Amino acid sequence: MSSLYQILNLVLDIVWFIMIAHIIMSWLINFQVLNLRQPIVAQIWYGLNKLLEPAYSRIRQFLPDMGGIDLAPLVAFVILIAIRIILQNNAAFFF
Repeated sequence: MSSLYQILNLVLDIVWFIMIAHIIMSWLINFQVLNLRQPIVAQIWYGLNKLLEPAYSRIRQFLPDMGGIDLAPLVAFVILIAIRIILQNNAAFFF
């Protein structure tokens, strides 16, 4: 059972890394540090969007319209942290 805990923790770590990369990349694109006309930047950006957009779109259904502010990544990040805390607090069930 401890391997199940470790696998879940690994999956959450990977999702956390992908979300951090997406958030930082969105800031860099919005501040025009990165340009989507560069092929490698565009490929990474579209790949991250394809991975995260299904989760963000479900969260956006519940959030009110905030104009130009997208709070879906923040809500998803908070949910991910909450899941990690719940998993760590209940780690005794896996051992």
